Amino acid sequence: MSREIRGVFCAAATPIASDGAPDLGRVGDHARQLIADGCDGVALLGTTGEANSFSVAERQQIVEAAVAAGVPPDRLMPGTGTSAIPDTVALTRHGLSLGVTRFVMLPPFYYKQPSDDGLFAAYSEVIEKVADPRLRIVLYHIPPISMIPLGLPLIERLVARYPDTVVGIKDSSGDFANMEKMVRALPGFSVLAGADPLMRPLLAIGGAGCITAASNLVAKELAFIYRHHADPDRKAEVDAAQERITKIRAVSAKFVQIPAIKAMLARRYRDDAWRRVRPPLMALDTAEIGALDRLMDEIG
Repeated sequence: MSREIRGVFCAAATPIASDGAPDLGRVGDHARQLIADGCDGVALLGTTGEANSFSVAERQQIVEAAVAAGVPPDRLMPGTGTSAIPDTVALTRHGLSLGVTRFVMLPPFYYKQPSDDGLFAAYSEVIEKVADPRLRIVLYHIPPISMIPLGLPLIERLVARYPDTVVGIKDSSGDFANMEKMVRALPGFSVLAGADPLMRPLLAIGGAGCITAASNLVAKELAFIYRHHADPDRKAEVDAAQERITKIRAVSAKFVQIPAIKAMLARRYRDDAWRRVRPPLMALDTAEIGALDRLMDEIG
């Protein structure tokens, strides 16, 4: 099994039913559409997917729904990192039982300022308890949210101990210098941008691609850039795709991001059910929806 993870992966939003449960039918429909749009894979249950608002059982149901909808398990990359190691182990084992082998994994994030020894022990315990040679972990570095940065010395230590298991990182810090440092220090390690504007420059220095929220809406453009970024004959088209991505991202940034992404999906699918979020998040109100629609109309 290949260690390398490359391409455009969508940090998929999770649809919510009227009773507040995950809308499993729409989960499958959306995952299939993302693959059709050009995504190399679907990263269910990340930050954009409101993962930490769902129970272990609900998270398992969401992954099952995508597989049942016909999305190949090897195209899924669900988030399984939680604050409780037994829950992380259970979610990861469950995914593996369905044929999923690649997982995005937050560190335990409740207790702040843990030592590198503590973080190494946490990831090691998960790997040792899952005990499956198929397991591939993409670390999740999102210090603005988790408040738990994953530094290069820790990453190097994990890769040295588990070279066939700890194979990549989603870097959502927004710090391009940090991504470049990892690319230079860890040949063959898949560094994936968590922010759409950074994928193109990251690819230019040997990065692996992206896992992003905007790919719920602009997967075609991201996939085009991924496939043609190094082709000088397609530069104008790549520039145009990047401009559209930038405009869509700018619209979502004017509102609370996850409700905005969901409102944009409601517009895309002509389905207001997509606006639902789980508390403590709140759906955009009528005035915000109007403002978002006007901005989207300007983009075309």
